[in-house]
Amino acid sequence: MNDRQIKRKNGRYTERDHTFVICAYKESPYLEETILSLKKQTVPVQIMMSTATPNEFLENMCRKYEIPLYVNQGEKGLAADWNYGYRQAQTRLITIAHQDDFYEPEYVEQIIQHANLRQDAIIIYSDYYEFRIDEKVTGNRLLKIKRLMNVPMTKKVFYGNRFLRRLMLSMGDPICCPAVTYVREKVGERPFDTTYQNSCDYKAMVELAEKKGAFICIPRQLVAHRIHPGSTTTFNLSENIRQKEDLEIFCRFWPRPIAKLINKVYATSERSNEL
Repeated sequence: MNDRQIKRKNGRYTERDHTFVICAYKESPYLEETILSLKKQTVPVQIMMSTATPNEFLENMCRKYEIPLYVNQGEKGLAADWNYGYRQAQTRLITIAHQDDFYEPEYVEQIIQHANLRQDAIIIYSDYYEFRIDEKVTGNRLLKIKRLMNVPMTKKVFYGNRFLRRLMLSMGDPICCPAVTYVREKVGERPFDTTYQNSCDYKAMVELAEKKGAFICIPRQLVAHRIHPGSTTTFNLSENIRQKEDLEIFCRFWPRPIAKLINKVYATSERSNEL
């Protein structure tokens, strides 16, 4: 255990054990909304920002909201940026906040409560909704399918069931990346595979699912995932980057012909992330 990390008192997590790491890129018009949603949490929170594209906009935003800014001058790419930001946090619970998304006020409070349900928790994550331009979308087909896939992880009896979570992930990734809080001592210091351009979060979930411990899903929509033309997800879908990487992951579970069939269906459903 890193000696910088904050210890739990009496074996329980508190809000002091959690950090939001905002991974920022260039000049997102939605960044301030993200920051404000973190500032409005029902419990005091720790916030920091990391970037590989330092600029005056980010510096001014951090100065305005008194947020420390860390600059990644090493390995580049989505996964490398997330790994870098993750490592700058000094707490045992870490949430990678995406610069376009925002959080409901109860997110951290609920994460702490659920983290304390199991001493062996690996990740704690919540349900989410989409925010398309100016419209809140809580129940399209993709969201309903993902909620159905996540049902076992909302039940205490199944939190530690590796077979069920591997089965869930063998059909696709129903876990919304910005909705995940990582338990550092279970996850390690480099959660994301830097050889992946887009599906590094899916790859991380698959590898963490192999570990002994608990996946805990909070069945409340506590995160808004913004869908807009400039998002990394939208770009990678248009370039078929995600589909290629997802196929590689599906092949970990299935013979290639079956993996290709599942990937085709999964890719079709994920097209709802395009505008």
